[in-house]
Amino acid sequence: MKFNWGTGIALFYGTFVVVLVFAVIQSTKQDNSLVSDDYYADDLKYQEHYDKLVNGQSLEQDLAVKNNPNLDQVELQFPSALGQVTGEVYFFCPSDSKQDFRVPVKTDTAFLQVVSTQNLKQGLWKVKVDWKAQEKVYFKEQVITLL
Repeated sequence: MKFNWGTGIALFYGTFVVVLVFAVIQSTKQDNSLVSDDYYADDLKYQEHYDKLVNGQSLEQDLAVKNNPNLDQVELQFPSALGQVTGEVYFFCPSDSKQDFRVPVKTDTAFLQVVSTQNLKQGLWKVKVDWKAQEKVYFKEQVITLL
């Protein structure tokens, strides 16, 4: 059989269609879920979130989020100058939204809260702390890596 222009064009378009079908099949297997189910409502609350960030950055003593892999725990040391704090700690796993969980802020007398990481998936986590003290709201986000 002789190889000519017609055969070359047919091979080119045939290969193109096979690659395109393969790409479509692979794209249907990908998880394309949103980070947040209420992304539009979250966007509208951005100014409130920004104010919390500014309040958190204006503190003399910042909230310390420390990952302690030897004890399988994360320690949250709240500023003692603020006194009693209330709020929520959100553990966000970017690779698997099913692993996300929330814990209420419950500090001891030294304004320390310990959260166990023993049963958590290894890898990258974001610890988002949203708390209130002295009639002001604060927010801090820190990335940790669980081993």
